[in-house]
Amino acid sequence: MRAFLLRRLLHAVFVTWGVVTVVFFLVRLTGDPTLFLVDQSATQEEIAHTRAMLGLDRPLMVQYADFLSAAVRGDFGVSIREKRPAMTMVIEHFWPATAELAAAALALSTVLAVPLGVVSATHRGRLADHASRLASLFLQSMPSFWLGIMLILLFAVALGGLLPAYGTGTWRHLVLPSIALAAAPLAQNVRLVRAGMLEVLGQDYVRTARAKGLGERGVIYRHALRNAALPVITVTGLSLGFMLSGALIIETVFAWPGMGRLIVQAVPGRDFPVIQAGVFVFALVFVVLNVVVDVLYTVADPRVRLT
Repeated sequence: MRAFLLRRLLHAVFVTWGVVTVVFFLVRLTGDPTLFLVDQSATQEEIAHTRAMLGLDRPLMVQYADFLSAAVRGDFGVSIREKRPAMTMVIEHFWPATAELAAAALALSTVLAVPLGVVSATHRGRLADHASRLASLFLQSMPSFWLGIMLILLFAVALGGLLPAYGTGTWRHLVLPSIALAAAPLAQNVRLVRAGMLEVLGQDYVRTARAKGLGERGVIYRHALRNAALPVITVTGLSLGFMLSGALIIETVFAWPGMGRLIVQAVPGRDFPVIQAGVFVFALVFVVLNVVVDVLYTVADPRVRLT
């Protein structure tokens, strides 16, 4: 286990380094941020002075070396627009706003996916199965931002403000954005649970359990579902990463004050430090989730060995 965790840690470091490196160079292709900080009547000398203050007048590789040196210490610089440490701003928006939204969406998609997938598999070819598959296809094909807008029009406009359309504060503010964010992962998880259950329900050990007189509920949840859980664990872990990245859109639609909305607002203003810090946090969450998913394999199936 120690050797496995060490390898995964080294892999995580490499992946994170690769992501922040790509972002470092990509954001600098978007243009010069100093043009947003000076007046339109500013002279070339004033523009050059502002670029020098931001350290953008140095060679690109020198900027990159300085960036990596500081990033190792957790310093991603100061926001160009807000004049505050970029990582501090990202953490403030990530916790609790983005983490709360992602956790609610993950819980919603997981709690609903398991029973819906089981019902669909155990009623194969019947009305419940067809309805579940059709709903999953419909939810998975809808863009999350479009679903979010439709939810706002329905619950906040047509139904007279039944649920708030934007902002945060109470559990009611969390309902619509979490539904919009959970829709696609929910549909995917339902289909995975169904496919996994259909595969294991025909196995010999399931027939043996039934022949021994074990109740149908015990057969399904103690035997079949446990062995069908591996792909669900994988996708659930990756779904949380997807939800964090999907929060870029959903937080903007619902004016949710999270990290995704912060990054979206930083892009037009070319606030390089905030963008780089936000992407670093996203990358770190992804690689940590991958390690957690691999470890959870041994919990769901003791036959799996980390070799």
